[in-house]
Amino acid sequence: MAAKRSGSIDICICTFRRPELADTLRSIAALENPAGFEIGIVVADNDDEPSAQPLVKALAQELKLPIRYRHAPARNISIARNACLDASVSDLVAFIDDDETASPGWLVELVATAEATGATAVLGPVRATYRQDAPDWMRKGDFHSTLPVWVRGEIRTGYTCNVLLRMTEESLRNRRFSLARGQTGGEDTEFFDSVVKSGGRIAFASQAFVDEVVPSSRA
Repeated sequence: MAAKRSGSIDICICTFRRPELADTLRSIAALENPAGFEIGIVVADNDDEPSAQPLVKALAQELKLPIRYRHAPARNISIARNACLDASVSDLVAFIDDDETASPGWLVELVATAEATGATAVLGPVRATYRQDAPDWMRKGDFHSTLPVWVRGEIRTGYTCNVLLRMTEESLRNRRFSLARGQTGGEDTEFFDSVVKSGGRIAFASQAFVDEVVPSSRA
């Protein structure tokens, strides 16, 4: 098992039959890197067959990205997320979804907030982008963007579509996502709820944007 590196960040992406993964990886290749940190990437493929491997291999060569590919089958998102955590060799781990693209300053903003607050986890906002055929009421309501929920001045739970985790914190050490909830949903809510109940703190980096195009099937 590789030794942990404190001056590094692993960006983790769970994927399942999404060609949009290519756009995600291209946005990561264009990131501004936080000063003093080495960046690694882990892609966990949740498909029954390792269908994303050819795309990941090709883009790793084209974009000169240090990607570690893991086949994590069973169509259970928790298996893929746990495979990412198991494959990580860094004290800091960021998660982004395979249908999102990172803004250039995404990682810099997450790290700056983590360092300023000492938080266990730092969430960033997900901006939904609607297609031209989406109805106006949906655009105005912006129902598909993601922001943290504040309760009495605190964030009590979180999400994995835009987050940085400090894996050396006691509340995160050896913690994994629930396999029982990996097919029904709520596994990330339970994960972060448990972190907070174990003494962890969650902060928000308001400028750490990632963007997500809302497909017609979800609209």
